[in-house]
Amino acid sequence: MNSEQLFYDKKPGFDRLTDDGRRAIQDYAEGYKRFLDVGKTERDATAELVRQAEAHGFTAYDRTMQLHPGDKVYKVNRGKGVILAVIGQKSLAEGIRLTAAHLDAPRIDIRTVPLYEDTGMAYFKTHYYGGIKKYQWMAIPLELRGVVCVCKDGETRKAEVRIGDKPGDPKFVITDLLPHLASEQMAKKATEVVKGEGMNLLIGLEPSRTEDEKCSDKVKLAVMEYLNREYSMTEADFLSAELSAVPAWNACDIGFDRSMVGAYGHDDRVCSYPAATGLFALEGAPMHTAMALLVDKEEIGSDGVTGMQSRFFDTMMADLCRAEGVYPEVCYENSMCLSADVCNAYDPNFPEVSEKRNDGRTGCGLAIVKYTGSRGKSGTSDAAAELMARVRCILDGAGVVWQTAQLGRVDQGGGGTVAMFLANRNIDTVDAGVPVLSMHAPFEVIAKLDLYMAFQGFQAFYRA
Repeated sequence: MNSEQLFYDKKPGFDRLTDDGRRAIQDYAEGYKRFLDVGKTERDATAELVRQAEAHGFTAYDRTMQLHPGDKVYKVNRGKGVILAVIGQKSLAEGIRLTAAHLDAPRIDIRTVPLYEDTGMAYFKTHYYGGIKKYQWMAIPLELRGVVCVCKDGETRKAEVRIGDKPGDPKFVITDLLPHLASEQMAKKATEVVKGEGMNLLIGLEPSRTEDEKCSDKVKLAVMEYLNREYSMTEADFLSAELSAVPAWNACDIGFDRSMVGAYGHDDRVCSYPAATGLFALEGAPMHTAMALLVDKEEIGSDGVTGMQSRFFDTMMADLCRAEGVYPEVCYENSMCLSADVCNAYDPNFPEVSEKRNDGRTGCGLAIVKYTGSRGKSGTSDAAAELMARVRCILDGAGVVWQTAQLGRVDQGGGGTVAMFLANRNIDTVDAGVPVLSMHAPFEVIAKLDLYMAFQGFQAFYRA
Protein backbone atom coordinates (compact mmCIF):
# COMPACT_ATOMS: atom_id res chain seq x y z
CA MET A 1 0.00 0.00 0.00
CA ASN A 2 1.23 3.51 -0.77
CA SER A 3 1.07 6.67 1.35
CA GLU A 4 -2.18 7.83 -0.25
CA GLN A 5 -3.83 4.62 0.90
CA LEU A 6 -2.25 4.64 4.35
CA PHE A 7 -2.48 8.30 5.32
CA TYR A 8 -5.59 10.30 6.29
CA ASP A 9 -5.76 13.82 4.95
CA LYS A 10 -8.61 16.31 4.80
CA LYS A 11 -9.11 17.49 1.26
CA PRO A 12 -11.64 19.92 -0.22
CA GLY A 13 -14.44 18.03 -1.90
CA PHE A 14 -14.62 20.02 -5.11
CA ASP A 15 -12.45 17.60 -7.10
CA ARG A 16 -14.96 14.85 -6.39
CA LEU A 17 -17.89 16.74 -7.90
CA THR A 18 -19.44 16.22 -11.31
CA ASP A 19 -21.06 19.04 -13.26
CA ASP A 20 -24.45 17.68 -12.20
CA GLY A 21 -23.25 17.61 -8.61
CA ARG A 22 -22.17 21.25 -8.76
CA ARG A 23 -25.56 22.26 -10.13
CA ALA A 24 -27.34 20.25 -7.43
CA ILE A 25 -25.31 22.04 -4.74
CA GLN A 26 -26.24 25.46 -6.12
CA ASP A 27 -29.92 24.56 -6.46
CA TYR A 28 -30.11 23.16 -2.94
CA ALA A 29 -28.46 26.28 -1.53
CA GLU A 30 -31.12 28.48 -3.11
CA GLY A 31 -33.83 26.67 -1.17
CA TYR A 32 -31.77 26.95 1.99
CA LYS A 33 -31.34 30.71 1.54
CA ARG A 34 -35.09 31.15 1.18
CA PHE A 35 -35.59 29.14 4.37
CA LEU A 36 -33.14 31.36 6.25
CA ASP A 37 -34.90 34.54 5.14
CA VAL A 38 -38.28 33.23 6.31
CA GLY A 39 -37.15 31.45 9.47
CA LYS A 40 -35.19 34.02 11.46
CA THR A 41 -36.73 32.90 14.76
CA GLU A 42 -37.53 29.42 16.04
CA ARG A 43 -41.25 30.14 15.63
CA ASP A 44 -40.84 31.21 12.01
CA ALA A 45 -38.49 28.31 11.23
CA THR A 46 -40.92 25.79 12.75
CA ALA A 47 -43.86 27.19 10.79
CA GLU A 48 -41.89 27.08 7.52
CA LEU A 49 -40.71 23.49 8.06
CA VAL A 50 -44.26 22.39 8.87
CA ARG A 51 -45.45 24.06 5.66
CA GLN A 52 -42.78 22.19 3.69
CA ALA A 53 -43.52 18.92 5.50
CA GLU A 54 -47.21 19.11 4.62
CA ALA A 55 -46.27 19.81 1.02
CA HIS A 56 -44.30 16.52 1.11
CA GLY A 57 -47.21 14.50 2.46
CA PHE A 58 -46.63 14.74 6.22
CA THR A 59 -49.67 14.96 8.49
CA ALA A 60 -50.05 16.11 12.09
CA TYR A 61 -49.64 13.23 14.54
CA ASP A 62 -52.14 12.29 17.21
CA ARG A 63 -52.29 9.32 19.58
CA THR A 64 -55.30 7.73 17.87
CA MET A 65 -53.41 7.12 14.63
CA GLN A 66 -52.57 3.61 13.47
CA LEU A 67 -49.27 4.07 11.68
CA HIS A 68 -47.82 1.86 8.95
CA PRO A 69 -44.43 1.70 7.21
CA GLY A 70 -43.96 4.72 4.97
CA ASP A 71 -46.38 6.96 6.88
CA LYS A 72 -45.14 10.52 7.39
CA VAL A 73 -46.09 12.46 10.52
CA TYR A 74 -45.04 15.53 12.46
CA LYS A 75 -45.72 16.95 15.90
CA VAL A 76 -45.19 20.60 16.88
CA ASN A 77 -44.05 21.66 20.34
CA ARG A 78 -45.69 24.97 21.28
CA GLY A 79 -44.86 26.52 17.95
CA LYS A 80 -41.11 26.50 18.67
CA GLY A 81 -39.98 23.04 17.65
CA VAL A 82 -41.09 20.02 15.67
CA ILE A 83 -40.56 16.27 15.35
CA LEU A 84 -40.70 14.88 11.81
CA ALA A 85 -40.94 11.12 11.31
CA VAL A 86 -41.14 8.57 8.51
CA ILE A 87 -42.27 5.21 9.87
CA GLY A 88 -39.90 2.36 9.07
CA GLN A 89 -40.32 -1.30 8.18
CA LYS A 90 -38.72 -2.65 11.34
CA SER A 91 -40.14 -2.63 14.83
CA LEU A 92 -39.20 0.25 17.12
CA ALA A 93 -37.61 -2.43 19.30
CA GLU A 94 -34.79 -2.39 16.73
CA GLY A 95 -34.25 1.35 17.21
CA ILE A 96 -34.68 4.50 15.16
CA ARG A 97 -32.40 6.69 13.08
CA LEU A 98 -32.58 10.13 14.69
CA THR A 99 -31.13 13.52 13.82
CA ALA A 100 -31.37 16.25 16.45
CA ALA A 101 -30.78 19.94 15.78
CA HIS A 102 -31.91 23.31 17.12
CA LEU A 103 -33.84 26.15 15.53
CA ASP A 104 -32.96 28.99 17.91
CA ALA A 105 -30.04 31.34 17.26
CA PRO A 106 -28.35 34.21 19.13
CA ARG A 107 -30.45 37.37 18.98
CA ILE A 108 -31.63 40.42 20.91
CA ASP A 109 -34.81 39.86 22.93
CA ILE A 110 -37.18 42.66 23.93
CA ARG A 111 -37.81 42.83 27.68
CA THR A 112 -41.23 42.50 29.31
CA VAL A 113 -41.36 46.21 30.27
CA PRO A 114 -39.31 47.61 27.42
CA LEU A 115 -40.67 50.94 26.21
CA TYR A 116 -39.29 54.26 27.43
CA GLU A 117 -38.46 57.75 26.20
CA ASP A 118 -35.21 59.63 26.78
CA THR A 119 -34.42 63.12 25.45
CA GLY A 120 -37.06 62.91 22.76
CA MET A 121 -36.19 59.42 21.50
CA ALA A 122 -38.10 56.18 22.09
CA TYR A 123 -36.31 52.92 22.91
CA PHE A 124 -36.89 49.29 23.80
CA LYS A 125 -34.88 47.80 26.66
CA THR A 126 -33.39 44.48 25.53
CA HIS A 127 -31.72 41.34 26.85
CA TYR A 128 -29.35 39.48 24.55
CA TYR A 129 -30.02 35.78 23.98
CA GLY A 130 -27.18 33.28 23.70
CA GLY A 131 -23.44 33.70 23.55
CA ILE A 132 -22.65 36.80 21.52
CA LYS A 133 -19.96 39.42 21.10
CA LYS A 134 -22.19 42.34 22.05
CA TYR A 135 -20.27 44.90 20.01
CA GLN A 136 -21.12 43.03 16.79
CA TRP A 137 -24.79 43.92 17.23
CA MET A 138 -24.29 47.68 17.33
CA ALA A 139 -25.05 49.94 14.36
CA ILE A 140 -26.57 47.25 12.14
CA PRO A 141 -30.13 47.24 10.76
CA LEU A 142 -32.47 45.04 12.78
CA GLU A 143 -36.00 43.80 12.20
CA LEU A 144 -38.60 42.92 14.80
CA ARG A 145 -40.21 39.47 14.91
CA GLY A 146 -42.36 37.57 17.37
CA VAL A 147 -45.82 37.37 18.86
CA VAL A 148 -47.96 39.48 21.17
CA CYS A 149 -50.77 37.87 23.16
CA VAL A 150 -53.27 40.66 23.74
CA CYS A 151 -55.53 40.30 26.79
CA LYS A 152 -58.85 42.13 26.54
CA ASP A 153 -62.18 41.55 28.28
CA GLY A 154 -60.97 38.24 29.68
CA GLU A 155 -60.02 36.88 26.27
CA THR A 156 -56.62 36.31 24.66
CA ARG A 157 -55.75 36.99 21.03
CA LYS A 158 -52.35 36.28 19.51
CA ALA A 159 -50.91 38.61 16.89
CA GLU A 160 -47.80 37.94 14.80
CA VAL A 161 -45.30 40.79 14.60
CA ARG A 162 -42.95 41.11 11.61
CA ILE A 163 -41.58 44.54 10.93
CA GLY A 164 -38.52 45.09 8.79
CA ASP A 165 -38.47 42.11 6.42
CA LYS A 166 -40.74 43.49 3.71
CA PRO A 167 -39.81 46.09 1.07
CA GLY A 168 -40.49 49.56 2.41
CA ASP A 169 -40.60 48.43 6.06
CA PRO A 170 -38.73 50.48 8.66
CA LYS A 171 -35.74 48.98 10.46
CA PHE A 172 -34.41 49.41 13.99
CA VAL A 173 -30.92 49.88 15.42
CA ILE A 174 -28.79 49.86 18.56
CA THR A 175 -26.59 52.92 18.15
CA ASP A 176 -22.83 52.95 18.75
CA LEU A 177 -20.39 55.62 19.90
CA LEU A 178 -18.50 57.66 17.31
CA PRO A 179 -14.71 57.03 17.27
CA HIS A 180 -14.02 60.72 17.95
CA LEU A 181 -15.41 60.31 21.48
CA ALA A 182 -14.58 56.65 22.05
CA SER A 183 -11.04 56.76 23.42
CA GLU A 184 -12.10 55.33 26.78
CA GLN A 185 -14.44 52.81 25.18
CA MET A 186 -11.78 51.52 22.80
CA ALA A 187 -9.30 51.02 25.65
CA LYS A 188 -11.61 48.49 27.33
CA LYS A 189 -11.61 44.72 26.90
CA ALA A 190 -13.90 43.52 24.12
CA THR A 191 -16.28 42.01 26.69
CA GLU A 192 -16.70 45.43 28.30
CA VAL A 193 -16.88 47.69 25.24
CA VAL A 194 -20.66 47.38 25.24
CA LYS A 195 -22.69 46.78 28.39
CA GLY A 196 -25.81 44.65 28.18
CA GLU A 197 -27.81 47.45 29.79
CA GLY A 198 -26.65 49.80 27.05
CA MET A 199 -28.06 47.71 24.20
CA ASN A 200 -31.23 49.76 23.83
CA LEU A 201 -33.12 49.56 20.54
CA LEU A 202 -33.92 52.90 18.88
CA ILE A 203 -37.53 52.77 17.66
CA GLY A 204 -38.89 56.31 17.25
CA LEU A 205 -38.37 60.07 17.30
CA GLU A 206 -41.52 61.90 16.21
CA PRO A 207 -43.91 62.83 19.05
CA SER A 208 -47.60 62.10 19.04
CA ARG A 209 -49.96 64.82 17.86
CA THR A 210 -52.59 63.76 20.37
CA GLU A 211 -53.53 66.49 22.82
CA ASP A 212 -52.85 64.93 26.24
CA GLU A 213 -51.77 67.33 28.98
CA LYS A 214 -51.06 64.47 31.39
CA CYS A 215 -48.55 62.84 29.03
CA SER A 216 -44.99 64.14 28.94
CA ASP A 217 -43.61 61.21 26.90
CA LYS A 218 -45.09 62.09 23.54
CA VAL A 219 -42.66 59.96 21.49
CA LYS A 220 -43.46 56.94 23.64
CA LEU A 221 -47.14 57.73 23.15
CA ALA A 222 -46.67 57.80 19.38
CA VAL A 223 -45.09 54.34 19.48
CA MET A 224 -47.94 52.95 21.55
CA GLU A 225 -50.51 54.54 19.25
CA TYR A 226 -48.88 52.73 16.32
CA LEU A 227 -48.79 49.40 18.15
CA ASN A 228 -52.38 49.79 19.29
CA ARG A 229 -53.49 50.61 15.77
CA GLU A 230 -51.61 47.68 14.21
CA TYR A 231 -51.91 45.01 16.92
CA SER A 232 -54.61 46.30 19.31
CA MET A 233 -52.07 46.21 22.13
CA THR A 234 -51.49 48.42 25.14
CA GLU A 235 -48.23 48.72 27.05
CA ALA A 236 -49.37 46.02 29.48
CA ASP A 237 -49.47 43.53 26.58
CA PHE A 238 -45.67 43.54 26.44
CA LEU A 239 -45.95 41.36 29.55
CA SER A 240 -47.36 38.58 27.35
CA ALA A 241 -45.21 39.13 24.27
CA GLU A 242 -42.19 37.39 22.77
CA LEU A 243 -40.40 39.89 20.55
CA SER A 244 -36.87 39.68 19.18
CA ALA A 245 -34.62 41.93 17.13
CA VAL A 246 -32.78 40.00 14.41
CA PRO A 247 -30.50 41.17 11.58
CA ALA A 248 -32.46 42.80 8.76
CA TRP A 249 -30.59 41.34 5.82
CA ASN A 250 -31.20 38.36 3.59
CA ALA A 251 -28.96 35.39 2.92
CA CYS A 252 -26.59 35.92 0.02
CA ASP A 253 -23.83 34.24 -1.94
CA ILE A 254 -20.24 34.90 -0.87
CA GLY A 255 -17.22 34.85 -3.15
CA PHE A 256 -16.58 35.38 -6.85
CA ASP A 257 -17.42 31.69 -7.33
CA ARG A 258 -20.62 31.86 -5.24
CA SER A 259 -19.36 28.85 -3.30
CA MET A 260 -20.47 30.10 0.12
CA VAL A 261 -23.56 31.49 1.83
CA GLY A 262 -23.48 34.45 4.18
CA ALA A 263 -26.45 34.92 6.49
CA TYR A 264 -27.79 35.29 9.98
CA GLY A 265 -28.69 32.08 11.81
CA HIS A 266 -26.56 29.36 10.19
CA ASP A 267 -26.09 28.03 13.73
CA ASP A 268 -28.00 25.78 13.71
CA ARG A 269 -30.44 26.13 10.84
CA VAL A 270 -27.70 24.97 8.47
CA CYS A 271 -28.14 21.56 10.12
CA SER A 272 -31.89 21.74 10.84
CA TYR A 273 -32.68 22.35 7.17
CA PRO A 274 -30.82 19.32 5.75
CA ALA A 275 -32.07 17.18 8.65
CA ALA A 276 -35.65 18.01 7.63
CA THR A 277 -35.22 18.01 3.87
CA GLY A 278 -33.28 14.75 4.09
CA LEU A 279 -36.46 13.20 5.48
CA PHE A 280 -38.59 14.89 2.82
CA ALA A 281 -36.41 13.29 0.14
CA LEU A 282 -36.86 9.71 1.39
CA GLU A 283 -38.75 7.47 -1.03
CA GLY A 284 -40.81 4.68 0.45
CA ALA A 285 -40.37 3.27 3.93
CA PRO A 286 -36.85 3.17 5.38
CA MET A 287 -35.74 0.05 7.26
CA HIS A 288 -35.76 1.88 10.62
CA THR A 289 -38.13 4.68 11.57
CA ALA A 290 -36.35 7.92 10.63
CA MET A 291 -36.88 11.05 12.70
CA ALA A 292 -35.69 14.65 12.85
CA LEU A 293 -36.00 16.32 16.27
CA LEU A 294 -35.75 20.10 15.93
CA VAL A 295 -35.82 22.02 19.19
CA ASP A 296 -35.49 25.42 20.86
CA LYS A 297 -33.34 26.85 23.67
CA GLU A 298 -30.01 25.19 22.77
CA GLU A 299 -28.20 28.53 22.84
CA ILE A 300 -29.14 29.02 26.51
CA GLY A 301 -28.72 25.51 27.88
CA SER A 302 -31.54 23.43 26.32
CA ASP A 303 -33.78 23.87 29.37
CA GLY A 304 -37.52 24.58 29.37
CA VAL A 305 -40.52 22.95 27.74
CA THR A 306 -39.22 23.54 24.21
CA GLY A 307 -35.58 22.63 24.87
CA MET A 308 -33.85 19.30 24.30
CA GLN A 309 -34.10 18.47 28.01
CA SER A 310 -37.91 18.60 27.96
CA ARG A 311 -40.06 15.47 27.82
CA PHE A 312 -41.55 16.35 24.44
CA PHE A 313 -39.46 13.82 22.51
CA ASP A 314 -39.86 11.13 25.18
CA THR A 315 -43.63 11.57 25.22
CA MET A 316 -43.97 11.06 21.48
CA MET A 317 -41.60 8.09 21.55
CA ALA A 318 -43.62 6.56 24.39
CA ASP A 319 -46.78 6.98 22.33
CA LEU A 320 -45.21 5.33 19.27
CA CYS A 321 -43.64 2.52 21.28
CA ARG A 322 -46.81 1.84 23.27
CA ALA A 323 -48.73 1.35 20.01
CA GLU A 324 -46.27 -1.44 19.11
CA GLY A 325 -46.00 -2.91 22.59
CA VAL A 326 -42.37 -1.85 22.86
CA TYR A 327 -40.63 -0.30 25.86
CA PRO A 328 -39.10 3.10 24.92
CA GLU A 329 -35.92 2.10 26.77
CA VAL A 330 -35.50 -0.85 24.41
CA CYS A 331 -35.98 1.43 21.41
CA TYR A 332 -33.43 3.91 22.73
CA GLU A 333 -30.69 1.38 23.41
CA ASN A 334 -30.88 0.14 19.82
CA SER A 335 -31.07 3.59 18.20
CA MET A 336 -28.48 5.86 16.60
CA CYS A 337 -28.48 9.65 16.65
CA LEU A 338 -26.61 12.30 14.72
CA SER A 339 -26.57 15.41 16.87
CA ALA A 340 -26.76 17.80 13.96
CA ASP A 341 -24.98 20.91 15.16
CA VAL A 342 -22.37 23.17 13.65
CA CYS A 343 -18.69 23.27 14.49
CA ASN A 344 -16.11 26.00 14.02
CA ALA A 345 -14.37 26.20 10.67
CA TYR A 346 -10.61 26.72 10.68
CA ASP A 347 -10.03 30.44 10.00
CA PRO A 348 -6.58 31.42 8.67
CA ASN A 349 -7.13 34.91 10.11
CA PHE A 350 -7.15 33.41 13.62
CA PRO A 351 -4.83 30.38 13.47
CA GLU A 352 -3.74 30.73 17.09
CA VAL A 353 -7.03 29.34 18.48
CA SER A 354 -7.28 26.35 16.15
CA GLU A 355 -5.46 23.08 15.59
CA LYS A 356 -5.08 22.47 11.87
CA ARG A 357 -4.95 18.71 11.99
CA ASN A 358 -8.22 18.32 13.87
CA ASP A 359 -10.41 21.39 13.33
CA GLY A 360 -13.05 21.33 10.59
CA ARG A 361 -12.34 23.08 7.30
CA THR A 362 -14.67 24.93 4.99
CA GLY A 363 -15.32 23.00 1.79
CA CYS A 364 -14.23 19.61 3.11
CA GLY A 365 -17.73 18.29 3.66
CA LEU A 366 -19.94 17.19 6.55
CA ALA A 367 -18.00 17.31 9.83
CA ILE A 368 -18.18 14.41 12.30
CA VAL A 369 -17.21 15.54 15.80
CA LYS A 370 -16.41 12.70 18.20
CA TYR A 371 -16.49 14.99 21.22
CA THR A 372 -16.97 18.67 22.06
CA GLY A 373 -16.80 20.10 25.59
CA SER A 374 -13.99 22.10 27.15
CA ARG A 375 -10.75 21.53 29.07
CA GLY A 376 -10.64 17.80 29.92
CA LYS A 377 -13.60 16.96 27.64
CA SER A 378 -16.00 18.43 30.19
CA GLY A 379 -19.63 18.56 29.04
CA THR A 380 -19.44 16.03 26.23
CA SER A 381 -20.74 12.54 25.54
CA ASP A 382 -17.63 11.42 23.56
CA ALA A 383 -18.95 9.00 20.94
CA ALA A 384 -17.74 5.40 21.11
CA ALA A 385 -15.28 4.05 18.54
CA GLU A 386 -17.88 1.51 17.40
CA LEU A 387 -20.37 4.27 16.59
CA MET A 388 -17.72 6.27 14.75
CA ALA A 389 -16.98 3.22 12.62
CA ARG A 390 -20.66 2.69 11.79
CA VAL A 391 -21.08 6.31 10.75
CA ARG A 392 -17.90 6.19 8.66
CA CYS A 393 -19.19 3.16 6.78
CA ILE A 394 -22.60 4.77 6.16
CA LEU A 395 -21.10 7.97 4.75
CA ASP A 396 -18.42 6.24 2.69
CA GLY A 397 -20.97 3.82 1.28
CA ALA A 398 -23.13 6.73 0.09
CA GLY A 399 -20.22 8.66 -1.44
CA VAL A 400 -20.61 11.57 0.98
CA VAL A 401 -17.72 14.02 1.30
CA TRP A 402 -17.01 14.22 5.03
CA GLN A 403 -14.31 15.07 7.53
CA THR A 404 -13.66 15.00 11.27
CA ALA A 405 -13.57 18.09 13.45
CA GLN A 406 -13.17 19.41 16.98
CA LEU A 407 -13.72 22.77 18.68
CA GLY A 408 -10.38 24.59 18.68
CA ARG A 409 -7.19 24.03 20.64
CA VAL A 410 -7.20 22.16 23.91
CA ASP A 411 -7.72 24.61 26.82
CA GLN A 412 -8.53 27.42 24.36
CA GLY A 413 -12.22 27.47 25.26
CA GLY A 414 -14.86 25.06 24.09
CA GLY A 415 -18.58 24.50 23.95
CA GLY A 416 -21.27 21.87 23.81
CA THR A 417 -24.22 20.65 21.77
CA VAL A 418 -27.40 18.68 22.42
CA ALA A 419 -25.49 15.40 21.93
CA MET A 420 -25.09 14.70 25.65
CA PHE A 421 -28.84 15.02 26.28
CA LEU A 422 -29.59 12.32 23.71
CA ALA A 423 -26.69 10.17 24.92
CA ASN A 424 -28.05 10.45 28.46
CA ARG A 425 -31.16 8.68 27.17
CA ASN A 426 -28.95 5.71 26.27
CA ILE A 427 -28.96 6.54 22.56
CA ASP A 428 -25.65 6.14 20.72
CA THR A 429 -24.95 9.71 19.63
CA VAL A 430 -22.27 11.58 17.72
CA ASP A 431 -22.14 15.19 16.50
CA ALA A 432 -22.38 15.78 12.75
CA GLY A 433 -22.71 19.21 11.23
CA VAL A 434 -21.47 22.00 9.01
CA PRO A 435 -18.34 24.08 9.77
CA VAL A 436 -19.13 27.78 10.23
CA LEU A 437 -16.97 30.90 9.91
CA SER A 438 -17.82 33.81 12.26
CA MET A 439 -20.09 31.58 14.35
CA HIS A 440 -22.60 33.46 16.56
CA ALA A 441 -21.98 36.72 14.70
CA PRO A 442 -24.97 38.47 13.11
CA PHE A 443 -23.54 37.37 9.75
CA GLU A 444 -22.06 33.87 9.50
CA VAL A 445 -20.53 32.03 6.53
CA ILE A 446 -20.75 28.39 5.40
CA ALA A 447 -19.73 26.46 2.27
CA LYS A 448 -22.50 25.29 -0.03
CA LEU A 449 -20.63 22.01 -0.55
CA ASP A 450 -20.69 21.31 3.21
CA LEU A 451 -24.39 22.13 3.38
CA TYR A 452 -25.21 19.74 0.55
CA MET A 453 -23.06 16.97 2.00
CA ALA A 454 -24.99 17.32 5.26
CA PHE A 455 -28.18 16.80 3.24
CA GLN A 456 -26.74 13.73 1.52
CA GLY A 457 -25.19 12.41 4.72
CA PHE A 458 -28.42 12.67 6.73
CA GLN A 459 -30.32 10.93 3.91
CA ALA A 460 -27.83 8.06 3.95
CA PHE A 461 -28.10 7.82 7.73
CA TYR A 462 -31.92 7.66 7.60
CA ARG A 463 -31.71 4.82 5.10
CA ALA A 464 -29.14 2.82 7.10
